[in-house]
Amino acid sequence: MMQNAESAAFSDLEKLVRRLTEELASFRKRALQAESTLKAYEASAKGDAPTPERARALQTENQDLRHRLEVADSRAKQMLDRVRFLRQQHEEAAS
Repeated sequence: MMQNAESAAFSDLEKLVRRLTEELASFRKRALQAESTLKAYEASAKGDAPTPERARALQTENQDLRHRLEVADSRAKQMLDRVRFLRQQHEEAAS
């Protein structure tokens, strides 16, 4: 009888271990799928949100472009003033 009880307990334990192994495999599969999905989201989000280093580089580039635009605007105004001056000189000389 003792051996029967031990055999039954061992059989129950074996079934329990088998179920737990299957459940663990299921959890592992779900975890791997979740990690894969997360990596896909992170990869797609990288194009949308720049890294802090890239954001600083973009800010620096933006400042440089604004400065260049200010310089170009100033030069354009100087050239326009020169053209107006030359036009005035030409009109005065023609009169």
